[in-house]
Amino acid sequence: MFEEQGIGGASIEAIAAAAGFSRGAFYSNFTSKDELIIAMLEDHVAQSIRRNLDLLARHKNIDDFIAALKNMDRSQQDPLGRSPLLHMEMILFVARAEKRRPELAKRLRARRKLTADIVEATSKNSGSNRALNPTWTGAIVLALEDGFRLHRLIDPETTPADSFLRAISDLQKAIGISSG
Repeated sequence: MFEEQGIGGASIEAIAAAAGFSRGAFYSNFTSKDELIIAMLEDHVAQSIRRNLDLLARHKNIDDFIAALKNMDRSQQDPLGRSPLLHMEMILFVARAEKRRPELAKRLRARRKLTADIVEATSKNSGSNRALNPTWTGAIVLALEDGFRLHRLIDPETTPADSFLRAISDLQKAIGISSG
């Protein structure tokens, strides 16, 4: 429903109907649309963490991990993974209200930790002896990902779908981090 109509266009009634529930059933699970959106963000982050840790378990060095990310079937992801526009819309919706920001901050910290863990593990597994700060590198990587996601939404003609992963590969080469 949100993918089709956006947050503002999707009423509680339409959301409930699309899920096969009544309005009352919706309210027995969520107190508001805000709570549903936060639950969706929480689920997206949890799925993303599981998916990336699974990839990391199978692809231990940086080159293999990036290749696996490039080849991942995104059509099987949750709605936020499939729809960058919806993902950004939900982040901005939550960020717009100060009282909701702590919930968003928890998800952002979880994404940063995941990214820092991936940076640290792939650096060790790739035999890199560079003194990277995984936490800071993770924050940079997430900012780069969000930036390319936004650029792709605004200008898809000049921002290829793989821009983020291409940028990561280019940066990896530029600073000399490679498993090979």
